[in-house]
This record gives sequence, C-alpha cells and structure tokens, in this order.
Amino acid sequence: MSPVPFDLARIGAGLPVAGVAGQLRAALAGGAAVVQAPPGSGKTTLVPPLVADLLHGRAGGAGPARVVVTQPRRVAARSAARRLAHLTGTPVGGLVGHTVRGDRRTGERTLVEFVTPGVLLRRLLQDPELPGTGAVVLDEVHERGLDSDLLVGLLAEVRALREDLVLVAMSATLDAPRFAGLLGEAAPAPVVDCPAALHPLAVRWDPAPGRRTDERGVTRPFLDHVARTAAAAHARALARDASTDALVFLPGAWEVAQVARRLREEHRGVEVLELHGRVEAAEQDRATSGRGPGDRPRVVVSTSLAESSLTVPGVRLVVDSGLSREPRRDAARGMTGLVTVSASRASAEQRAGRAARLGPGEVVRCYDERAWAAMPAHRTPELAAADLTGAALLLACWGSPGGQGLALPDPLPAGALAEAVRVLQGLGALDDDGRATATGRLLATVPVDPRLARGLLDGARAVGARAAAEVVAMVSDDHSPTGGDLARLLADLRSGRAPGARRWADEARRLERTAERLRSGAAADGAADRAAGEEVPAAAVAGAVVALALPERVARRTGETWLLASGTRAGLPAGSALAGHEWLAVAEVTRAAGQAAAGTGAVLRAAAGIDRQTAERCAEHLLTDEVRTRYEDGRVSARRVRALGAIELSSTPVRPAPAAAREAVRAALAERGPGLLHWSGAADGLRRRLALLHHRLGPPWPDVSDDALRTRLDEWLAPELDALAAGDRSVDLTTALRRLLPWPEAGRLDELAPERLAVPSGSRARIDYPAADDPAGRPVVAVKLQECFGWAETPAVAGGRAPVLFHLLSPAGRPLAVTDDLASFWSGAYAHVRAEMRGRYPKHPWPEDPWSAPATARTKRRS
Repeated sequence: MSPVPFDLARIGAGLPVAGVAGQLRAALAGGAAVVQAPPGSGKTTLVPPLVADLLHGRAGGAGPARVVVTQPRRVAARSAARRLAHLTGTPVGGLVGHTVRGDRRTGERTLVEFVTPGVLLRRLLQDPELPGTGAVVLDEVHERGLDSDLLVGLLAEVRALREDLVLVAMSATLDAPRFAGLLGEAAPAPVVDCPAALHPLAVRWDPAPGRRTDERGVTRPFLDHVARTAAAAHARALARDASTDALVFLPGAWEVAQVARRLREEHRGVEVLELHGRVEAAEQDRATSGRGPGDRPRVVVSTSLAESSLTVPGVRLVVDSGLSREPRRDAARGMTGLVTVSASRASAEQRAGRAARLGPGEVVRCYDERAWAAMPAHRTPELAAADLTGAALLLACWGSPGGQGLALPDPLPAGALAEAVRVLQGLGALDDDGRATATGRLLATVPVDPRLARGLLDGARAVGARAAAEVVAMVSDDHSPTGGDLARLLADLRSGRAPGARRWADEARRLERTAERLRSGAAADGAADRAAGEEVPAAAVAGAVVALALPERVARRTGETWLLASGTRAGLPAGSALAGHEWLAVAEVTRAAGQAAAGTGAVLRAAAGIDRQTAERCAEHLLTDEVRTRYEDGRVSARRVRALGAIELSSTPVRPAPAAAREAVRAALAERGPGLLHWSGAADGLRRRLALLHHRLGPPWPDVSDDALRTRLDEWLAPELDALAAGDRSVDLTTALRRLLPWPEAGRLDELAPERLAVPSGSRARIDYPAADDPAGRPVVAVKLQECFGWAETPAVAGGRAPVLFHLLSPAGRPLAVTDDLASFWSGAYAHVRAEMRGRYPKHPWPEDPWSAPATARTKRRS
C-alpha cells in the first residue's frame, strides 16, 4: 500500500483536536460522525486530512477519493485551503484546493477540497451520486445557514444510497446531538467531543453612554465609542506584549468601514485591515494570514465571518460590539433583508474565545451585563427567517418539494414556503403540482436567486447577454449603491471606480456565459419577447433587467413615497437622485424607520429609473383591467380600474352591476362585520336578547356576535342583500334576525328574555340587555326607587340564570343605587339614601319603613 497522503502528526501538532483523532477514526467505522469542538481547536485543519487518510487506507491506495469540506463563506474556504496547503508544503490547487463562486483552484491530485455550501448543492443537483467524492465534511453546522441545513438533509439521503460515502458534521456548540440524529441511520451517529483548550480570558465591560442602535441602524456615536475603545485597549495590550493583534467585531460592512477609518486616524503605528464580503479576495486573504517578521501590529475589523468559520492568527484582544446582522422576513410586505440585532450569547462567547487561543487574552464588550442577559441564547436559524425561493426550487429539483421526506434540522416554515412556491410558479420554474419544470431546472444551475436567474435569461433577450449579466452580477453581490441608485453604481463599476469592480467584472463574464447557455436551453418567455420588442436605452438597462427579474417590485411615485406593485409603500434615502423618477424598478427594499421611510416603515435601498412603458412591458402579467365594486357608507359604487398589481394606472366611474353590487355588500359585511348596517332600536334589542340567551343558556339559542353574524350572512341576511346593494338603508333587520330563531324554542323568547318587567307600582319597565359581544354583561332595569317599595325578591331572566341589575333612580331620574339584591338594599343602604333625599325631594314619599309603603309612580305624596 502506498503511504498515506497527509502527515497528520505534523498537521495536528499543537492542535487540541489531535487528542481525539483516535476516537474519530473509531467513530467513522460506521460511516458518519459528529465532531463537537470550540472555535480554534483545529478541527477544520486536522479532520479533513484525517478523513482523507482513512479513505486512502480503505481503498488500499487504489485511487484518490476526494474529501469535500464545506465552509459557510468564501473567505473561510480560501483561508482553510491556504492553511492546510501550507502545513502540507504544497501549493493551493495541489493536494489541497478550494472552489468558491468565481475562483476554483483544484487539480487531479487534489484530495481535500474546500467549497461553499452553494457549490456542493449545485454539484448534488448535477449528479446526486457525487462521483469521485469519498467523504463530505460539513463544517460550522451550528451556524444554521440555510444551504448547510439543506445539505444535511440531502446528504443523509445520498448516504442511504451510497453506503461508502463518509459524512462528518462539525459543530462548535451543543447542537451536536441534533445533527448526530439526522446523519445516523438506525441510530444516531457517534459524537466525538473535543474539550475547549482556551487560555485564561479576561472580560471587561465598556458600554457606550448612548444607544447602540436606533431606527436607522447602528448609531454613529456608538461606532465612535467602539473605535475609541479598540484603540485604547490595543494600546494597553501592546504596552504589555508587542505581539498582540486585535480583532473587532461589528455587524456589517458599512460599520466595519466607519470604525476602520477612525482607527487609522487615531491609532497610529498599526495596520488596520477590513474583513467582510465586499473587500477583494487578496485583502481578505491578507487579513486572515499571520503577521510576518517586521510587520506592524494589526487591528482586524470584521463582520461575524471571523466568529467561528475562520481563524485570524495572532489575536490576543477582541473588541465586541455585541451586534449582528441577520436575515429577517417581513411576510406582510413580502420583504426579506438583513437587519441589525443583538448577537446571541453563543456568538459572543465564540467571538471572545478568539482572544484566548494562543495565550491569556482579553475581550472588551461594548455593552453591559444587562444587555448580555437579554441576548438570545442561540442565533436564529436562517431557514426560519429567510426568503425560501431558492431553497424551494432546489428541493423541487431534488424531487422533495418543500423538503418532504428529508431529514432537515428544522421543517421549512409553511408561510414562507407557500410564498416561495407562488413566486416560482410565476417564474415558470414550478408546475401547478409544485414539481420543477425544465425552466426551473435550468434556473437552479445559476448561482443567484431564481428571480435574478430568470432576469438574466429574459434580460439577455431584452438588452443583450453582456448587459443583463452586468446588472445581475451587480444586484446579486453585496454592493451598496449611493442613494440607492443602481444606474449610477453600474456606471461606476464599468469605469472601475466602485469598490469591488474587479470582482464584479469577473462575475459578469461568468454570468454572460451562463446567459448564453440559458438562452439556448430555455423556451422564449413572453415578458422577455415583449421587452425585446424595442431597443432599451443604455441609461435604462439596469431598470429593465431588474424589472424583468422582480416585476412585483416595479414602483410608482405617490406623493413623497413609492408604491410597489406588490402593495408595499416605501421611501427613498435622503438626497437620492432617484427622487425625480415617477417609475422605478426596485432590487432591494428593507424595513426601516426615520425620515427616509417617510412613515411607511420601508426604504428603497437599490433601484433604477424606468418609464411607464418599460414597467408595463416587463411586468405585463401583473396588468389587470377590471371593474371594482365596493360598499361603503351605505351605498355601492363601481369604477373600472386598470392596474399594475397594486398600482392604479387609471380609474373611471361606472354603473355597478347588480350581481357585483350584491357581492360587494356581502364582502364588506364579511370583512368589517354587521356594524356597517343600520340597526333600529327594535333590531338591536332583539339581537341583545338573543345574545343573552346564547351566553347563559347556550345552543340552540344562536350566537349573534359580530364574528358569528359575518360568517352566517347567507343564513340570516340573504334576502336583504339585494335591497342593501340597491341603496335601501331602511332594511328591516328584525325580520332578518328572526330567521336565526330556533324552533320550537322560539316560542319561549318573550318568557325567557322579556322586553319589559312588571314592577310593584304597576309600571312595565324596559329591560336593557347587554351588548351582543359582552358575554359577562348583565340585564339592567332603570326604575324610580318609589316604584319598588316592598319588593323583596330580585327577579331574573333566562330561566333564572341572569339576575336583573336594578338602577334605582331619584325622582329626577338620576341613579341613587345599583343593586341586584333588593332585600338587602331596603334593610341597609335605603336609610342612608332616605336621609339624603327626603329634604331634596320633600313632595315624594320617603317612608321609614319601605316594606309596608305602597309602591307608586306618582310624583306627589297623597294629602
């Protein structure tokens, strides 16, 4: 047998995970295992070559079987490959390689290949058997990225067909048992636990005096505080040990840039590096490489990607903002975007642990212990909050729509999944049964959102493959256009002025080739053909492609805000050049507050101007021309409306059709309830009586609450709907309600719930019944006190179930007492009432003994 390809002793020297290498080999005898180890323990470095050596031994040296290792981010995949290649003394692309979008460095000899989850998902769709791959290592599964969660389910199913495929999941938290259960077959996969090997870690709390965030995001004073805190803490650390580097955690690229700028101004003599998805690959690699001899001390300002998925060498100081940026879906407005939230405690612990890998370290938390206690324990799984359009298409192409039959860590949320299916059916990617169409399978091969893939296909016909690819590359990447203006950003990218222009140009070329392939593999689409009918001006290219990809986000100006075809209203960033456009094609709309949102709760972060003709061509399937009939203020009106989704293009009054008028009345009542109707005193009184009997006696007495009546319109109000539709406001609702009376019980209505009550004076006092929606309400009789002299027993209605509550009135009709126990009143409180009232009303009877005094309705005492 040929020697094993990796020198594990050299690679694992000094790594804590090397101590459990034997346990891992034993665990993998069953073909699957979970490795639980904290960040910095060396699992990403040692486990892949260990698995490769294990495969080599099983194959007897017959041929290479590649180990594919997923990393949640491109920079992490490149960094891990570079480190392992360095430890093996080989170049990247030899024994160790990587493949990320736009950058592949592998060869025939490559045995360990680091990839992003999206790359492996597309390979699985191309060939589920993964030929040439002997093992898959899923790293950082605890981060619960959507693509990683999908891979768990898909690979567990692949392993059921390919018993030789080795699966390893690696987690930095206590989620390991969950994944062990998913990867195991008859029993959970073994869990190999590598204990933490951190050095002592000092924790210092240094909260800012003001708020960390407001309605616009992270506040500038807080960013200034983070920069000052980092500079001061690093200066103190350098005074103790000149080899100390610092790592500063912030939620997003904008915040990273702001703090890095302040550090360069205030923290002289150090090198400040930025680490996030927008910086060029070479700069990312520099930030994740160790400091060389003679290099200045470093401060690396990073987003959460340095939290657990890669290691930044030399760090002994961590400064943590305690904030994170996570996807959130606004189901009501159909928006999904990144929002700034408090990081989880698990994330904060992982960040802090970066400072104690090489020796005693320090973490400075720019928040207090109360904020720490309020942090969630774990990060929200991406599938619980993200747009599921891409995931739903992938699962349909796999043959498991919605994840049916797959061992996913969590089920996909039903609401978000249903919305994703609706979008995909609109793209022609799924059929009516939720199965992937030929177009859907084609779109799934493009490494962008399915809507942008459709925009690439349609845009290539409308504006040309190159221009469409440029726009899709711009929109799909993490660019932030000034004022939200995509056309300006496109011009800056083409000229090379915009950050990331080189990366964008490479991606545009790849997508251009993909567009040509798509055009040859898909049938022509109606929207694309119409958009291609006329030449699109160069200035409108960005808007046309975005409108083809996201027609529901075509927007029209309405006052100071824009109304999207989806129904969402949003504002524009202050000073945006887009404010002069009546029509926009919107690539990104996010939840926001403040002046930019203009009271709508949303802001257009990326858009391009278009004209009405382009909007109607690109979103023609959203065009409607219909008569809209509505019932309001007791009358029916109708208008012929031409609309683009929620955007009204024209509206003309017309005469309502009788059938439509009836349906409008019915729909209004079903939505807003019977409060829209005119209730006479008799009708309202009957409804209250029926309600009391329903609440106290139950069925068969009918429920006449608002909710019950609106759901039973056809049962009680059907004959009156035509009259209401014709504008008759004098409809007799008493007759309508009587249709709900149960028979033969209806014959006892007046006995069980009489309209009036005989009192000792001979009068018949009206009973006021409680409102129909008040189950605890009491029937009330308001009567002058003198009319009840001698009445000892309090009467009740509803077969004795509802005692009457008496409001005993003065001669002027003002309440003197409220009681449902007349006997107690005469024996007690009456004496106090008599003492106060006899002087005020001397001509009315106020006997000392109310029991023997005759009840009277007369206003004068007999002489």
